[in-house]
Amino acid sequence: MSVFSAFYSRFAVLFALVLVTFVNTFGKAADAAAEPEAFQPSEVILHHVLDDHIWHFWDGHFGTLYLPVIVYSAERGLEIFSSSNFFDEHHQPVIYSGYALEHGHITLNGNPVFDISITKNVAMLFINAALLLGLLIAAAKGAAQNSGKAPKGVQAFLEPIIVFVRDEIVKPNIGHHYEKYLPYLLTLFFFILFGNILGLLPGAGNLTGNIAVTMTLAVFTFIITNFSGNKAYWGHIFWTPGVPLPLRIVILPVEIVGVFTKPFSLMIRLFVAITAGHIVLLSLISLAFIFQSVTVGFVSSLIVLFINLIELLVAGIQAYVFTLFTSLYIGMAIADHEHH
Repeated sequence: MSVFSAFYSRFAVLFALVLVTFVNTFGKAADAAAEPEAFQPSEVILHHVLDDHIWHFWDGHFGTLYLPVIVYSAERGLEIFSSSNFFDEHHQPVIYSGYALEHGHITLNGNPVFDISITKNVAMLFINAALLLGLLIAAAKGAAQNSGKAPKGVQAFLEPIIVFVRDEIVKPNIGHHYEKYLPYLLTLFFFILFGNILGLLPGAGNLTGNIAVTMTLAVFTFIITNFSGNKAYWGHIFWTPGVPLPLRIVILPVEIVGVFTKPFSLMIRLFVAITAGHIVLLSLISLAFIFQSVTVGFVSSLIVLFINLIELLVAGIQAYVFTLFTSLYIGMAIADHEHH
């Protein structure tokens, strides 16, 4: 699974870069002979992949959700207002009370502010968390009520997945102390899985393709792994047993760097795989609008359908891989080592 995931990530990134270049090249050629408001594929793709203070679903007044802006500055303190204030009735950007929104960043009279707004990805985070809590709490209540009986409802849907994560991922890699880490690892698995699947819905935000989200998940793994590390774990890092002294001097910096590269690889793998998949899908969809051809639209739709099925598979694989490596790192940190 991990080999396939690594191969897919590299292939998806390369394919996405080639496809975006192709789309932008033909998009610019079409723009030269088109009307002033021609289709801009790069803007559509970046609007979906990047975070924003508004959530746009479709054209029209009711197709845009204006999210709350929460900013703090030493000049004015804490202020809360709607992001609709940054646009006029024609959806053109305007300055609101000294605040300006440019390229996703808010400034006050040209100076940066501390921005803790509810952006599109933050809203997706809340939706993902609410879905996660709702389904898992419902499954837990069902397990309590149907004790000794066959599972049904939400419990019947989630219990096989929970058992799979416990018996095939967590338990083999952590060992007999796995119960202490199982709640975190189950939460991690379902958070990534639901985030990946929700991100494939039309108009949804790119939650797990946001590097801030993947970095936070990797930091949690880093903290739990290293705070759980026993004497043998740290002994292998700082004073590798059974190795000649001159070689230990070479191994020491490598081991220290490895402590940080493990969570870093988790962060990059998830970010790249999800973001590249979204770029590929949007680039293929954009071809129909660039060429304005029914034939191109039909062919690209078939390819998009096939890629979407692959993305559903990748959504599960990435949740599996992230949880697998987290379990492996924790298991290595708490394992008892014997040296002869």
